[in-house]
Amino acid sequence: MGATGTSTADRTLNILAGIARTEEVRRNLDLDLFKFHLLDSLGMVQLMVALSEEFGIEVSPSEIGREDWATPRKIIAYMESRAGV
Repeated sequence: MGATGTSTADRTLNILAGIARTEEVRRNLDLDLFKFHLLDSLGMVQLMVALSEEFGIEVSPSEIGREDWATPRKIIAYMESRAGV
């Protein structure tokens, strides 16, 4: 649990839902974010910046490919591995 008292997954989904502008990312963790145009290149950059700020870790575009962050589940797994969960 983070400083806000919520899990890494919840914190990640809060940010993702705001950027994707849909709560569907919470209901379907295997939703293809790019296929359904919920995330694009600019959205990925916004997500990286927001997650970096939220978790206090550097999220670099060079280490993340589009396929690595294709679904909410993959983004959560990445953040949990980086946040040491």
